[in-house]
Amino acid sequence: FLILARSTSNSCSFCVVMGLFSPFNFVFLGAIGGFLAVGFGAFGAHGLKKHIADPAKLKGWETAAHYQMLHSCMLCVCGALTSPRPSDLTGKLFLYGMILFSGSIYLLTLGINPMKLLGPVTPIGGLLMMGGWASLAYDFYK
Repeated sequence: FLILARSTSNSCSFCVVMGLFSPFNFVFLGAIGGFLAVGFGAFGAHGLKKHIADPAKLKGWETAAHYQMLHSCMLCVCGALTSPRPSDLTGKLFLYGMILFSGSIYLLTLGINPMKLLGPVTPIGGLLMMGGWASLAYDFYK
């Protein structure tokens, strides 16, 4: 899974999600995440209601879009702050947590659950997001 991004170093122009991140890439990924959160939120509020009648599932979709937007903004903050700069770990925890938490809820809401694996993924994503907040606090405490 590759995301095209301008690199601030001369190494390469691709950012592998499990690889190294520059401040630019955190802002870039946060902006893409925010863009998608608005689209997913609008789809949940308008298009999804035609296909899913369960209010709990619709509320779950809304929560996923909300958390995705919040953590997309935090990725932008992690990339934009320069002094003191948050650690790469903080941004990675926000990113991976957002992908696992919101992504699993989106898929579960749509009835996509390969091999019944997504149930435990959601709380792991939540723990990663909480870890991002703890890491951010530590970055500024030290």
